[in-house]
Amino acid sequence: MKPAQLTQTISDTLPALRKSERKVADFVLKSPLNVIRMRIVDLAKQAGVSEPTVVRFCRAVGCRGFQDFKMALAQQLASSPSYGQIAVTDTDSTREYTYKVFDSTVDALLKVRDSLVLPNLEAAVAAICAAGRVEFYGFGASAAVAFDAQHKFFRLQITSAAYSDPHLQNMSATSLNAGDVVIAISQSGRSQALLDSMDLVKQAGGLVIGLAPSGSPVALRASIPIEVDAKEDIQIYTPLSSRIAHLAVIDVLAIGIAQKKGPKLHEHLQQLQAGLSSLRSQR
Repeated sequence: MKPAQLTQTISDTLPALRKSERKVADFVLKSPLNVIRMRIVDLAKQAGVSEPTVVRFCRAVGCRGFQDFKMALAQQLASSPSYGQIAVTDTDSTREYTYKVFDSTVDALLKVRDSLVLPNLEAAVAAICAAGRVEFYGFGASAAVAFDAQHKFFRLQITSAAYSDPHLQNMSATSLNAGDVVIAISQSGRSQALLDSMDLVKQAGGLVIGLAPSGSPVALRASIPIEVDAKEDIQIYTPLSSRIAHLAVIDVLAIGIAQKKGPKLHEHLQQLQAGLSSLRSQR
């Protein structure tokens, strides 16, 4: 077993565990840092079970025994400041699940940041700045990212649009000109409708920037791939870290564009701010 998968494996295995083994799982998920310092007798006492139950639990989640389990858990904790996509359990208090949501999101953002290919980001910024038109395509949760991105780029004086309907995407894709840019956003990287639209963009002479997991069809088919690897736990609720990671990457692109546009853009943004001030309450 890969150490980084251990807490996720525990979460996935919960429904299949015996009641006594589930007590061990709940304690481990709540207090992983304490567990790596415990003896088997200590964990059994804290969970209210027998030592053989602890051993059965360790084997149920893919470890050879308690020491092997502790080593895998320690490796996972050492590899991440917030030990990855932390599972939320039904018994979590408000404080516990609040901390888990923030820890999981921060961890995902740091991992995506450290894995980004900087030359691809630079190429994406250059292509966007040179484009006559920029469009954002996405479905589901990725559609929210697409519309947020269009709003940001509109403020940067980039002629842009966002579409979440496959028919509109296809119609718009066929009307693009050479050098225009489409930013295709996908959490799975496997949406066939999005892949079809990307093909139409390239046939029209446009360039596709793909925000998607590494090795996915969207990333592989993009002219400039920006790989965003943030896995989700679909068994138990966890925050949509991939959506937040996509939003952060859009912000990175926006900052890069703002830098290239220079002082004139700063003046424009100040004018926008002044124009919006009348719409805000002065209280």
